[in-house]
Amino acid sequence: MFNLFKKTAVTKTAFFVLADAILITAAILLAFLIRFDAGIPAQYFPFILRMVALAIIFTIPIFYFQGLYSFSWSYVSTDEAVSLFKATVISFIFLSIAIFISNYFPHFVNFPRSTLFISYLLVFVFCGSLRLAKRIYLHITGFSRREKKERTLIVGAGDAGEQILRSIGSSNVSPYYPIGFVDDNPIKQGVNIHGYKVLGRISDIPKVIADYQIKGVIIALPSVGNAIIKKAIESARKAGIEKIKIAPALSEIIGGKVSFKNLKDVDVADLLGREEVSLDTDQIESFIKGKIVLITGAAGSIGSELSRQAAKFKPSLLLLLDQDETGIFNISKELERTFSGLKIEPVIADIRDKEKIKEVFKKFQPKIIFHAAAYKHVPLMEQNPDEAVKNNIFGTQNLAKAAVDGSAEKFIFISTDKAVNPTSVMGATKRVGEMICQAFSQKNLTKFISVRFGNVLDSRGSVIPIFREQIKRGGPVEVTHKDMKRYFMLTSEACLLVMQAGAMGEGGEVFVLDMGKPVKIWDLAKEMIRLSGFEPDKDIAVVFTGTRPGEKLFEEILTAEEGTVATQNHKIFMAKLSGINLENLEKNLGNIKNLAENSEKAEIKRVLKEIIPNYGSN
Repeated sequence: MFNLFKKTAVTKTAFFVLADAILITAAILLAFLIRFDAGIPAQYFPFILRMVALAIIFTIPIFYFQGLYSFSWSYVSTDEAVSLFKATVISFIFLSIAIFISNYFPHFVNFPRSTLFISYLLVFVFCGSLRLAKRIYLHITGFSRREKKERTLIVGAGDAGEQILRSIGSSNVSPYYPIGFVDDNPIKQGVNIHGYKVLGRISDIPKVIADYQIKGVIIALPSVGNAIIKKAIESARKAGIEKIKIAPALSEIIGGKVSFKNLKDVDVADLLGREEVSLDTDQIESFIKGKIVLITGAAGSIGSELSRQAAKFKPSLLLLLDQDETGIFNISKELERTFSGLKIEPVIADIRDKEKIKEVFKKFQPKIIFHAAAYKHVPLMEQNPDEAVKNNIFGTQNLAKAAVDGSAEKFIFISTDKAVNPTSVMGATKRVGEMICQAFSQKNLTKFISVRFGNVLDSRGSVIPIFREQIKRGGPVEVTHKDMKRYFMLTSEACLLVMQAGAMGEGGEVFVLDMGKPVKIWDLAKEMIRLSGFEPDKDIAVVFTGTRPGEKLFEEILTAEEGTVATQNHKIFMAKLSGINLENLEKNLGNIKNLAENSEKAEIKRVLKEIIPNYGSN
């Protein structure tokens, strides 16, 4: 297969080299014909042949080094036009110098100088036309099969919308027939883009759909906030459009180029109305680059995404630790494929295994630790509080001690909104984890930082994959309570903000991520049913099952008495927490450790209440 591609590339290059040589010859001959009104004096014939030879000798190599033989013929763009202009100018400068110092016309004496300028223009036009030929052909034929294609409205008349229009026009297989654009920019109203008009604003989508018999919508707004995208989706839906495609965020598109092939179906993330996260990437890079980074829970949803994001900032070594061997194998192989130069060390270990954790820190000496390993399922931890305590509390303590002994720079603890006024064992153990980090930060050089956020979209065992599976089975979709609300974040968004918080933290802080507006789980269930092409309570039922042990109807991010302090990033706040009584904390941790080892579940909850007075276990 590789040899086939290589042979095809060589054939294409040879074709363009031969074609350019013929076109250069034709351009120079035509330039002399134009200059002498088709009556070229005989004295110039020998020189024309030499001029052609020199032009080919200078031009072909310069074209090659400017990339004019390694472009995509179907997707030629202004980049190639600029390269062609530069290459032609350079080659004709060399040609002019050669003629200037030649024996034929020293210092251009008796030489018709205008032929150089005319030749230059003709070479640029001829060689440019050759490169545009296939694109023009595809444009003409691509938009000629209108009766077989879907009448489509493009939302967004910016660069992304224009790129999608061009990619549709240059493809034989595109299923779309574009009718026009809508865009909220007042300057673009009524303008034409490649012959297609901006027909109105986003609020005009229902009218435009009715007036032009639109059957599909493409949302080409990769750099705007989700609120605008949500508005466009809702407007298209109200007009009865089921086929809605959306361009991914620019950060997801290689080279920033958008094609109709990049388009994806609308998903839940597009409907949350969250704004794009702004980051100080230089600060994150200086925090991670060239350092040994350890990520615990690296096989999980948060840990694996933290691994992907951290890899982008070029650590000297990335340690991936988890007890899930299959998950660690998968994320390790994925990162090896994506980041070929990155050193990765997979580690199979349980964070509760004190000796193994000591061994890992002694061997690799990580400087940055992202601690994402935890038991997180609320109902399961209500039934197994001893395991929650062993893992979420003493696993964290093991890691914290190893980080201090290994002179780590920073330890970032991944916490949760369930740690605020906890009603569950899981939330209470995560709050104790925060307190352990605060305590270690008071007496050691290693800086301990906690970061709280809410639910992560599509994480393992979360509500979205559960709903998706229930919809696949034909329902019913089970919601615990009609008024149940949760905060949601994109996994990538949460992990990037965690790294930003870790970079800015000085030790002892509990950072709180701005989760946006809470989402009603009932509304989320109905939206997912609609995204699957069904109607809620008509095609698929939504039923209420009652709240589960430890669940709240609404998760707070901060307790009322805590409050927040703004930071340099408007998406990250710092909780104002009361100080930790180290003596009491150590005493209670000793008590709860004995209780956990003896599986005294009721007593575990009682001691958790002593550590966290506002813990209200139900």
